[in-house]
Amino acid sequence: MTPPSPPHLLLLFVFIFLTSGANSQHFFTTERTTLLNLKQAWGNPPSLANWNSTSSTCTWPEVQCRNGSVTVLKLKTKELTGSVPPFICDLGNLENLILHDNFLTGEFPRVFYNCSKLIKLDISQNLFTGRLPDDIDWLSQLEALELGANNFTGDIPPEIGNLSALISLHLYQNLFNGTIPPEIGKLSNLEILGLAYNEFADPEIPSEFGRLNKLKVLWMPAINLVGKIPKSLSNLINLELLDLSLNKLEGEILPELFLFRKLDSVFLYNNNLSGKIPAVVQSLNLSQIDISMNKLNGSIPDDFGKLQKLEVLNLYSNQFSGQIPERISQITALRIFRVFRNNLTGELPPEFGLHSKLEAFEVSENKFTGKLPENLCAGGALTGVIAFSNNLTGELPRSLERCDRIITIQIYDNNFTGEIPSGIWTLSSISSLRLSGNSFSGELPSKVARNLSRLEISNNKFSGRIPPEISSWVNLNVFIASINMFSGEIPPEFTALSELTVLYLDGNSLSGELPSQIMSWNSLTILNLARNNLSGQIPASFASLQDLLDLDLSENQLSGQIPPQFTSLKLTALNLSSNKLTGRIPSSFDNMAYQNSFINNPSLCSTSRVSNLHNCFTKASHSNGFSPKIISMIIILSTIVLLAAVMSTLFMFRDYIKTKPKRIYTWKLTSFQKMDFTEANILSCMTEANVIGTGGAGKVYRIGVGQPHGYVAVKRIWNNKLDQNQENEFTSEVRILGSIRHSNIVKLLCCLSNENSKLLVYEYMVHQSLDKWLHGKKRKVEPGLVPGFVLDWPRRLQIAIGAAQGLCYMHHDCSPPIVHRDVKSSNILLDSEFRAKIADFGLAKILEKQKPGEGDMGYIVGSLGYFAPEYAYTSSINERIDVYSFGVVLLELVTGKEANDEDGDLNLAEWAWKHYGEGDSVVGALDREIKDPDTYMEEMSMVFKLGLICTSTLPSSRPSMKDVLEILKRCNPLDQLPEVMKQGRQEFDVAPLLERESYLTSYHESENILNTDA
Repeated sequence: MTPPSPPHLLLLFVFIFLTSGANSQHFFTTERTTLLNLKQAWGNPPSLANWNSTSSTCTWPEVQCRNGSVTVLKLKTKELTGSVPPFICDLGNLENLILHDNFLTGEFPRVFYNCSKLIKLDISQNLFTGRLPDDIDWLSQLEALELGANNFTGDIPPEIGNLSALISLHLYQNLFNGTIPPEIGKLSNLEILGLAYNEFADPEIPSEFGRLNKLKVLWMPAINLVGKIPKSLSNLINLELLDLSLNKLEGEILPELFLFRKLDSVFLYNNNLSGKIPAVVQSLNLSQIDISMNKLNGSIPDDFGKLQKLEVLNLYSNQFSGQIPERISQITALRIFRVFRNNLTGELPPEFGLHSKLEAFEVSENKFTGKLPENLCAGGALTGVIAFSNNLTGELPRSLERCDRIITIQIYDNNFTGEIPSGIWTLSSISSLRLSGNSFSGELPSKVARNLSRLEISNNKFSGRIPPEISSWVNLNVFIASINMFSGEIPPEFTALSELTVLYLDGNSLSGELPSQIMSWNSLTILNLARNNLSGQIPASFASLQDLLDLDLSENQLSGQIPPQFTSLKLTALNLSSNKLTGRIPSSFDNMAYQNSFINNPSLCSTSRVSNLHNCFTKASHSNGFSPKIISMIIILSTIVLLAAVMSTLFMFRDYIKTKPKRIYTWKLTSFQKMDFTEANILSCMTEANVIGTGGAGKVYRIGVGQPHGYVAVKRIWNNKLDQNQENEFTSEVRILGSIRHSNIVKLLCCLSNENSKLLVYEYMVHQSLDKWLHGKKRKVEPGLVPGFVLDWPRRLQIAIGAAQGLCYMHHDCSPPIVHRDVKSSNILLDSEFRAKIADFGLAKILEKQKPGEGDMGYIVGSLGYFAPEYAYTSSINERIDVYSFGVVLLELVTGKEANDEDGDLNLAEWAWKHYGEGDSVVGALDREIKDPDTYMEEMSMVFKLGLICTSTLPSSRPSMKDVLEILKRCNPLDQLPEVMKQGRQEFDVAPLLERESYLTSYHESENILNTDA
């Protein structure tokens, strides 16, 4: 039995209990006060409305407690503004502080040094600036330091290597421009190191990194790495992900570098690596190898075949030679195989697809011979076969008839023979079948897959009649069947295809008359039936094809008159030559623009002597039996009338001629391209009737000059309207466009100038500018806009790729590089097939080395809504400003919105980031007018996210135009990340990093092959 406690001890216990309760209550009150003060200091964001003085702090979603005291503060994406207050460390037990993705400013907050128990600090994706402090090692207990996506500059302090407890270190997406400290190699506990997307001063990988024995993720793309990969990295025995992409590494990849026992992924693409792949690869856990877009050479190592867990093998865009090792085709896990654009030879291993569920097989642009592997689709998962531009022979494998998931087959420009297996025509998912440039034979099927939108079979040996059942090919958009042996009449049912835009049947043996009635060729823009045996008259119903831009019926047996209704057509190209047409040329075509359109039609006549045709007046006089006397009287009367008109004009201007001396302007012509017209063709047509646009400095004319140009666009600038800036713009545009040649940059044909004005003569773009097609209906009236026409997604993607190719050429292939500085949808012009061309170089800047003081611009250029945000604080010009502007164009293409049509103060880029940042579905941002959005949802979502990356506020985090172009070309879903990446995102909280930046490389892991080649 326990003796009773003395009374004084009992009183002591009561006192202690009451005192501790009071202290505890005071402690809790102090922490609530600190949190409420933080809320106020950060601008009282609405996201923290639940923080109040009545509820318990430990119940707030952003707060976690242990023993009643705050240990974790998660304030991710809360729209916090201002700086970090010094009293934040009054939270004495704070261990984890997450301030990720806000708008906090200032230099690195040294106040964190007072948080004595801090283990994890995440201030990534904010607006912090300046250098990291040299005494950062005061944070000695840190296990995770996340500083990515800020504006830190200078060197990474070597003292960071003293944070010996660090497990995760992220410094990605900053403005570091010094060296990479080798002292990081002292962090013996480090498992994740992210240095990506910085502008380091041409660093080499420190050999000391080989000491990081626990490292699982080494993430260092786009940081200007040079030199060779050090041998010491072979010591990283726990490495799971190695990403050294987008750098300048060189030299051979040594065999010992791949002795990692647990390496799951290797990313070395888009470098300038040279040398051979190692002959021995011992890393048997590898699931993905991507070393594409380098300058690697030599043969593909046979030991790749030992990697039985390998799922993705991307070796494309290199200089590999030799044959593909047989053992690679026997890998049981292989899903994606891409080796296109190399110098590979020999036959394709026949066991491809037999041992694995192969999804993508891309071997185009090599020198392969022999047959396609028979079992490519044995696993039932194949989505694409892309093998064009090789020397492949034999027949198509009949096993392809079972590929229900296949989307595209592209095998053009080979030596295939035989008939197309009947089941291929009706594959349920196929949308693109490109077979041109082979020796295929057989007849067209009566039925094809409902999804088939593009069929290219030109330069083959197909024969027989076009079946009337072709009317069931309802989604066919492009049909190119030139140079085959088709015969018989063109069935009227053919004209029922309402989606058809391009039709080539030239170079066949078609006969009979043209269809007299057009059912539904409402979208047709190109019709080429040349070099056949067609006869009869040209039906007047062809004049109903109001979208038609290019009509070629040459080298047939057509007779009768050209329908006068053709004057309503807006043709940019017309060829009716080498027929048996009679009568008068319609007035709208009786000019020099169409001088070669009617040759070899002996019975046609012209009133303007086009192409040396008969003069209609003379011909009519003789044919009606007029006597010479009547003809003489007509000539005399005409002469009298003409003289009277001349005399009247002379009298009217007599005083003017006497008082004002005649001034003759001598035109100087500077030619940049081969031309079949002279300045006289241009100057004679500079009339108000040909004006198609007016700007601040002059007018733009549409002038017909005949074939091959058809029309040209002439920009006239009056010298007396030019200020110094405009004079500079004119000089810039002439200098740039006159020196570059690219299919996606508008051609400057010549320049005419005299003392009075300047003329720039360009190729004419019949579909004018992209902004009219995207936003024309919102502006009520737009010249040239087809009523009710909406750009479908394939056309929009084609336009994006074309414009990206033009900008990529300017940035990466011109020496010195050219920055456009005014990229916008109104400066992207479209030709007759909606191919995009970059125009308006008046603001362009060539990045030549400037003398001191000459490199800055004295004024901001560009267009509202397309400005890169760094314009507000820097005058430095580089290619990243074009990338930002192009990102806005991508967002326009996907959303249909204008760059500045949003409510409030947000432009399109800001609206898109806000929409995405709030977690709203990307689907809700897409243009509702796009047809069949579900079919293209993955592509549209990809381009939307690419637009976000391009419009990042941090210039260094934007991709280059070369990367943008590759992503657009390989436009695939984003969710196929390597498994190790997914694990890293969950375990180490790098989701924001990978979600925001993985778009730059996601096309390397994508599973679906989409036909984006326009």
